[in-house]
This record gives sequence, C-alpha cells and structure tokens, in this order.
Amino acid sequence: MATEADSTDEIDWRSEASSVEMSRRERLREFGRRWIYEPAVIAWADMRTRIGLLILSVYGLMAMVEVFGLWRNPSTNQADPLLKPFETMQFPLGTTQSGVDLLALIIDSTPFILLMVLAGGVWATGIAVLVGTVSGYKGGTVDNIITSISDFFMAIPGLPLVIVLAITFKPENPIFLGVILTINYWAGLGRSIRSQVLSIRESSYIEAARTMGTSTPRILLKDVLPNLMPYVMVNFVLAARYTIFASVGLYFLGVLPYTGQNWGVTLNYAYERGGLLTMEAFHWLLVPIVAIVGLTFGLILVSQGLDRVFNPQVRTRLTGESESIEEESDTTTSGLM
Repeated sequence: MATEADSTDEIDWRSEASSVEMSRRERLREFGRRWIYEPAVIAWADMRTRIGLLILSVYGLMAMVEVFGLWRNPSTNQADPLLKPFETMQFPLGTTQSGVDLLALIIDSTPFILLMVLAGGVWATGIAVLVGTVSGYKGGTVDNIITSISDFFMAIPGLPLVIVLAITFKPENPIFLGVILTINYWAGLGRSIRSQVLSIRESSYIEAARTMGTSTPRILLKDVLPNLMPYVMVNFVLAARYTIFASVGLYFLGVLPYTGQNWGVTLNYAYERGGLLTMEAFHWLLVPIVAIVGLTFGLILVSQGLDRVFNPQVRTRLTGESESIEEESDTTTSGLM
C-alpha cells in the first residue's frame, strides 16, 4: 500500500515537473517575443520595409512560378518578333527578335539570380563577420595573422581574379557562381568590421562582462554582434548588389557560359541586335535593366528598414510600451475581480 509520504513525494515530483515545463514555455514565449514579434513589429512600422518586401515578394512569386512551371517555356517561339510591351496581354512585356516572350525570359532567370545573390551575400558577409569580430576582439597574434591574410586577399585585383576563376571553372551552379563572384569581397568588409569591434570592445559593458567571467563566444554573440548588425545588413545588401552587377557584366561580356538563366544574357542579345540603337528593340534592352534595378532597389529598402530593428532605442521603447500595456491589463483585471 502506498504511504502518505509516497503520495506527498509524487505530488512534489509532479509539481516540480510542472514548474520546469512552465519555465520552458516562458522561455520559449520570451524568445518568440524578443526575436520574432518585436523585430517584425519594428520592421513593419517602417514604410521602406513594407515597400521593399513587396518588391522582393514579386521576385519570390516569379521564382515560384518558374519552379512549378506555371508560365510558358521561353525556348519556344510563340509570337511575332519584337512585339512592344502591352501590345498584347498574352505577351505583356513584349517579345524578342525571335518572338520569345520577354516575361518568360525574366521569370526563367529569377530562381537562378536569387540563389546566386543569396549565396554571394551570405558568403561575403559571413566570412567578413567571422574574420572581423574574432580579429578585432582577440587582438594580439590572432589579429596579426588574420589581418595579414585579409591584406593578401585585398591586394589581389578582384575583377581579374573572378574572370580567371570563371573561365577556369565555367560555373553553372548559382551557389558556386555566387561564391566565385565574391571570392575576395569579404576582405575589405572584414577590415571595416574589425575597426568597429576595436571600438566596441573598449565599452564599459564589455569590460563588465569580461570581469564577470563571461565566455568570449557569449560576449561576441550577445554584446558585440547586435551592435554590428545594422552595418552588416547594409553591407549584405551591397554584396548582393555587387553579385548581381558582376554576374550581369560577365554574362554580358561572354566570360560566363550562356545558360540562358541570367538577365545579362538577355542584355547581351538585345545589345548585339540593336536594342540600344533602334526603338523597335529598345524594350528588349529595357526589360532586364528594370528587373536588375528593381531587385537591387528592393534589397536596399529592406536593409534601410531593418536598421531600426537593431536600434536599441527603438527596441527599448517597444519593450516599455508592451510592459505598460501588460501592467494596465493586469490592473484592469484586478479591479474587475
């Protein structure tokens, strides 16, 4: 038979398990509020973020249309040559000299472009953040070694290096191509981040964290990186823009293989067939230019809007408002009881 002590122990065990479960729920709720809800509210409050996300969602929609095959294949000739934009709604952006749908060409290129831009931006900023934060915070021998490596890559001319690598490997994979295009872009950005970290590490709260015995990875993640994020986000967009322009330029020059999956190929064909000289083919040249500028503009707007997300004053104000709302709700509830 179970004794009263056993029943009491079982109740205590269940109570302890319940408290642990609740604490986990509270931690999960706090994580969602701090890292998902608050950044989303702050970002959405900025008009630039809303416009930028709207522009980028258009490109995301075009990528989904291409992935699921919801638009016509651009390799088939289905119309008269050099139709003007909106001359017929079946081909809203017009056609090329061969009668190929220009909208189909742009949609066909979008998934390739987005993957390439993401790979180039993540590679360049990721390596730069890792190199810059470690070098700036650790100092000493580590700083000297990393700085020497960065200086070596900065001394190599970027464009000739990219051209040589592109001719050697002839990359057709968008992720591999994005990495090649930004192969040494991280070096200059890493030096800039290092200079930012050098000033941050002398701050009083960093000194306090070190005095309390906080580990280096925790200091970098909790105290250093949040202060760098506005700068990192802007440079991520710059790296993505550089990837777009570099790829389009190399495709235009014929350095990269003509896979038909890049707006630079469309630009090259339009230029060679008089798109810059005749009004009949000018739209053929204009459509990929608008696609390039639109994607770049959307990325810039989002990066400018996200700058507020990492602004501690805005985050503190939002936290204070949410706490005051909760206190007011608690007071109202207690008054009704």
